[in-house]
Amino acid sequence: MERNKSREDYLEAILMEGKLRGSCRSIDVARHLGFSKPSVSIAVAKLVDEGYVLKEDRGELRLTEKGLQSATRVLEKHEFFTRMLVKVGVDEKTASEDACRMEHAITEESFQKLKKFFENA
Repeated sequence: MERNKSREDYLEAILMEGKLRGSCRSIDVARHLGFSKPSVSIAVAKLVDEGYVLKEDRGELRLTEKGLQSATRVLEKHEFFTRMLVKVGVDEKTASEDACRMEHAITEESFQKLKKFFENA
């Protein structure tokens, strides 16, 4: 589970930083996650080996189709849980932090059922 959580955190960070800045480099991921650049470099190399990320010549990180699908699922969960928690009165910072933990713990089946339930409510 921890390995998947770490992978998902990195992929989500690459997606979010890419949307925010138009491109993403390891230093952007390091800042986003609060990790050291060497730690991020090791993790990114693993993501490249696993087929989730491409590292361009100028150091830009690009999600592969596999990486984009995974990152999009995680970000969708994060945004959903953040919205739901804020809606019930949790402050936004706490909601986002809790959503980050929740996004990794829930199965896809349970998430889809919750999402459908709240969309129809």
